[in-house]
Amino acid sequence: MSENTKLPVLRLLIFIIDWAKIKVISSIFDEENVRFHFISKGRGTASSEILDLLGIGSSEKAVILCLEQEVMIPVLLKEIRKKLGFHNPGVGIAFTIPLSGINNPILQVFKESVHKNEKILLERDSEFMSSEIKNDLVVSIINQGYSEEFMAVAREAGATGGTVINARGLSHEGPIKFFGVSVQDEREILLILAKREQKAAIMQAVSQNYGITTEAGGIIFSMPVDRIMGLNFE
Repeated sequence: MSENTKLPVLRLLIFIIDWAKIKVISSIFDEENVRFHFISKGRGTASSEILDLLGIGSSEKAVILCLEQEVMIPVLLKEIRKKLGFHNPGVGIAFTIPLSGINNPILQVFKESVHKNEKILLERDSEFMSSEIKNDLVVSIINQGYSEEFMAVAREAGATGGTVINARGLSHEGPIKFFGVSVQDEREILLILAKREQKAAIMQAVSQNYGITTEAGGIIFSMPVDRIMGLNFE
């Protein structure tokens, strides 16, 4: 592929941090000219015993989706770790998900700066930059009111915690139906970051108890996480 047609490698970078830290992240994104990022409010579900490990507690959380070139991800993380503080427990987590496709106008925006960004000298974090897939993000979309029960079952199957985002279906009028089962408009999205070897057990347990044919009406799927780092790790 010629230099003129070389395409950037993109990743979806996801942060889950305390809502109070959102201004820090926003200022870094401004400084680094991050074009595409989206912020929603969630709440943590992890038990107190693992707060220091995952940084996902019971307080309000910011879930930030950031679309960025692979080469820029270590740069963003370095700045965020520095400004949020290395030694503060429970700061949050960050992980990336590979993309399988993107619409062309967005890709062209990144293509304009691909050569400049490839020349950046990066101090890569070996733990974060590991190419081996060791974790998965289990995404569950369920009717409101079931998240606590759902997470109790997920923990029994090996999950250490998760984050809940309130959502609302907009693609239909009234309750949607899957296989004749009514699903409410008001929904909760649960994000569970799990080790790859624990994913199947977690998905099987929650699907059996809160799947599409139950009152929770759960739609459950997983995505590979190719890199993960706790923002408070040294």
